[in-house]
Amino acid sequence: MAKLPFSNDIRTLRFLAGEMTQGELGDRVGVTRQTVAAIEQGKYSPSLEVAFRIARTFDKPLETVFQWDGD
Repeated sequence: MAKLPFSNDIRTLRFLAGEMTQGELGDRVGVTRQTVAAIEQGKYSPSLEVAFRIARTFDKPLETVFQWDGD
């Protein structure tokens, strides 16, 4: 599997948000804990809607949560 062209700071943001679990984040944005884990690990690309929901959960701009690493 090829590496996705972006990275994210979801794990750090969860920690800073009172050690929010992957399950809690998933419940807030409407995905499973497994989906959150895969996004964090760079194994799954979230939909634009889920990416915005994650950013909004942490009250951060999308570019703070996800960073483009591609060309």
